[in-house]
Amino acid sequence: MSQGTRDIEELIDLMARLPGLGPRSARRAVLQMIKKRGQVMAPLAEAMATVAETARECANCGNIGTAEICDICRAENRANGQICVVEDVADLWAMERGGVYGGRYHVLGGTLSALDAVGPEELRIPRLLDRLEEEKVEEIVLALGATVDGQTTAHYIADQLEGRGVSVTSLAQGVPIGGELDYLDDGTITAALKARKAF
Repeated sequence: MSQGTRDIEELIDLMARLPGLGPRSARRAVLQMIKKRGQVMAPLAEAMATVAETARECANCGNIGTAEICDICRAENRANGQICVVEDVADLWAMERGGVYGGRYHVLGGTLSALDAVGPEELRIPRLLDRLEEEKVEEIVLALGATVDGQTTAHYIADQLEGRGVSVTSLAQGVPIGGELDYLDDGTITAALKARKAF
């Protein structure tokens, strides 16, 4: 195998490590990039080099940006007394795509897990508690997954916030818009039934 072929194979192997890409998808993506070097590969390589050098976690909330404090934390109009607590930056980005939430965020960096030895200190829970007074927080929105670890983490945070004069809410769970009951799992149906409201 020549050096050039080895380089291409290495690129395919690296791409295959990305979530959602297996070896076959990575091979197709690399082949497409090579065919369109000028339009795709060169700009992609340049953008990746820039992001590799400049990307960093926000010191305040844990979001990813290029400055010590991210754009959301710096935006004065986002200082509305609400902090939405999410597990990961991907969850923050999903919330932002919806364009409905207008407050600030706090990225935990995971969930509590006894099996994986992840406690409150491994997450950003102490920093969340510090932010309560610093930012005059009135409401914490818990937007954590409906998994055992996600709900354990949500309960732990709610306990830590008790008696601090902060309203604690969580995202509604249940039947998605356009969802049919026949296709939903039992847990989703149970959550939807418990969270029912007047029609």
